[in-house]
Amino acid sequence: MDTFPNPHRGGGLQGAAVFDAPAPATDADPVDALLARCPAAAPAPLVDATGLAASLGVDKLHVKDERARMGLGSFKALGAAYVIAHQAAETGADDMATALAGRTYVTASAGNHGMSVAAGARVFGARAVVYLADTVPESFAQRLRDKGAEVRREGSDYAASMAGAERAARDEGFTLLSDSSWAGYTDLPWRLMEGYLAMAAETVRQVPEVPTHIYLQAGVGGLAAAAAAHFRAAWGNAPQIVVVEPEAAPALTRSLQAGRVIDTQGPDSHMGRLDCKTPSAIALRGLSRDADRFVTISEAEGAAVLPLLAAHGLATTSSGGAGLAAVLADPPAGARVLCVLSEAPA
Repeated sequence: MDTFPNPHRGGGLQGAAVFDAPAPATDADPVDALLARCPAAAPAPLVDATGLAASLGVDKLHVKDERARMGLGSFKALGAAYVIAHQAAETGADDMATALAGRTYVTASAGNHGMSVAAGARVFGARAVVYLADTVPESFAQRLRDKGAEVRREGSDYAASMAGAERAARDEGFTLLSDSSWAGYTDLPWRLMEGYLAMAAETVRQVPEVPTHIYLQAGVGGLAAAAAAHFRAAWGNAPQIVVVEPEAAPALTRSLQAGRVIDTQGPDSHMGRLDCKTPSAIALRGLSRDADRFVTISEAEGAAVLPLLAAHGLATTSSGGAGLAAVLADPPAGARVLCVLSEAPA
């Protein structure tokens, strides 16, 4: 595991370095108010993992367990579906089931984000089109179809499927709903990240004492940046916030070192949900301000923690357990640690 202190902590990258992207939201009240209208919404548990803490070599460990979030298997249920619900509410329609009839949302996905788009579109009468790379298993494609989405295959990697989604949005008049952000595309990703504040706010209410260390895994960085922003608003500088990436996809780390958003290169990672080569501009702005350290973990380190998690009733994927993998690789002595178990096992 390699560690990189954040040289921009406190001020953060702004302006052209992040394409003039806004900072992440911090106020969870609007999210909570909207979710209160959703019968499927309920707080995810915070697990007091005493036995696992001893195995990892830390004093205390709390794990925010997102595996059953709204029946969709991950924290991403709070993202795209929240954006769609917000837009449905803005229509003022009497019948929410048809509030977005005639609208089509399109995205690319390697996993859970597509499920959130499909589920949100279905609830409010919209259509969902999800682009998948040829490498995404057919079993996942069928899960999307079961949620009512149209699945289209495009290319051999996520970048190719994203290009297909952008082309469809442009040529067919669809609404592009990505969980990343870039130059000229920030409004919907900012709203999507706002949805993740529900998880962070629940955690602040649930945790019995302020953690000394928080580990947040990151792909494009949306969850990590939203959570870090809220935790700083709630707890100030008390916790050390550590962002965890695969060494094959250090998009945030390399961009932080470069002082601007950059594209990175690397082999495919088994931490597939985190295998993102370009960071979200909004996320980079927020994490460059709020995170203390960035670490990259190897494929072996990402996998090493999985049997231990399963033995303690916390089975997940190497993406879902990446924060805990970083703790195992280099446990902070005497720490009260907070981690996020971000998805159910495949």
